Amino acid sequence: MDQLNKKLPDTPGVYFFKKGVEILYIGKATSLRDRVRSYFKADVINSRGTLIVQMVGVATSLMFRATDSVLEAVILEAELIKRYQPKYNIRDKDNRSFNFVVITKEEYPRVLIERGRALANGTREIRIKKIFGPFPSGSELREALRITRKIFPFRDKCAPNSGKACFNRQIGLCPGVCSSETSVADYRREIRNIELLFSGKKKKIITDLKKEMSEYALLQKFEFANQIKRQIFALEHIGDISLIKREMIMNSLLKEGEKDKIFRIEAYDVAHHAGSSNVGVMVVVENSQPSRSEYKKFKIRGNYPADDIRSLREVLDRRLNHPEWRFPDLLVVDGGKLQIAVAQEVLDRDKLSIPVLGVVKNDRHAPERVLGDPNIVKKFESFILLANSEAHRFAITYHRKLQSKIK
Repeated sequence: MDQLNKKLPDTPGVYFFKKGVEILYIGKATSLRDRVRSYFKADVINSRGTLIVQMVGVATSLMFRATDSVLEAVILEAELIKRYQPKYNIRDKDNRSFNFVVITKEEYPRVLIERGRALANGTREIRIKKIFGPFPSGSELREALRITRKIFPFRDKCAPNSGKACFNRQIGLCPGVCSSETSVADYRREIRNIELLFSGKKKKIITDLKKEMSEYALLQKFEFANQIKRQIFALEHIGDISLIKREMIMNSLLKEGEKDKIFRIEAYDVAHHAGSSNVGVMVVVENSQPSRSEYKKFKIRGNYPADDIRSLREVLDRRLNHPEWRFPDLLVVDGGKLQIAVAQEVLDRDKLSIPVLGVVKNDRHAPERVLGDPNIVKKFESFILLANSEAHRFAITYHRKLQSKIK
């Protein structure tokens, strides 16, 4: 047991419980130190269950492998579970199906999440080019693929060369397969990068991209070179985006003595199309988890089409007319200095001291930077980005619903 209590780093990674040379269990962590420590707490049976308590009881040693990011830990965990088939990982699933990333065999391959049971039974009629997994957690895999898609946009549902840009193309998550904006060769290069990432070969991707960027620069194709530069930056800073897990806020973000506190973020966004169907939304994230029962919709009443600033002001004014809704610890707006200034003005008017941050997007509507108090940004960036993403998704969904009623 002494060998199990070794000092571990406060970094993402994968850990292995072993009995002799046999690997009993493989897990991944946002913080190796905090996650492994949790196995030796008095209430471990309540949080982990009897099987894991049994596993810890027979384990004789512990190994670990640190990674640069939580995303890479998720991918590495799946690769190692597939390779070693640890009995306590399989039993811990309690006959539930694992999840897999599937890349289809098509002219423009799709990237999909599939259940192992559906693949085994042949209930999904798809031709498979590559398969990655198993991934124990479906929610973590979806988040991992969401992060990947922001770096390397891909097709999942749209019809190639249909002549109409799909919704994901409009928000920068599809490279334009549907609207004929990408060639087969260019698209397959992006798919190859996804394959390399899910094979744990991030360093090779970065090396290849740097070479490609230099070639574009020599040809003075600076737009393409800058696009690749953004991809390299995103890959090198995956840890800044990270995966959103409750353990992060419990172990890292809340100070000692505040573990029972509910930290509330409210994020706001507005949406319209050519000035019509103006809407705004408020979403809530509490202790890293979206609190969807508290999301609010606002149909803009004022007559100011396509004026996002005035629409945002109206939404915030109406929200503050509800003091029975708990006020947030942090307020996030979609936009830059103008949006932050409007939110601050509304809060100051009501004498509310709540930090305001803004998420600035690039031309593909992906987050580029977060404006505001740098200490708050550093501490809560992952949760700010989650809240902003939820607000954008919710606003677009509400706006499209109103638009469909008009048609």
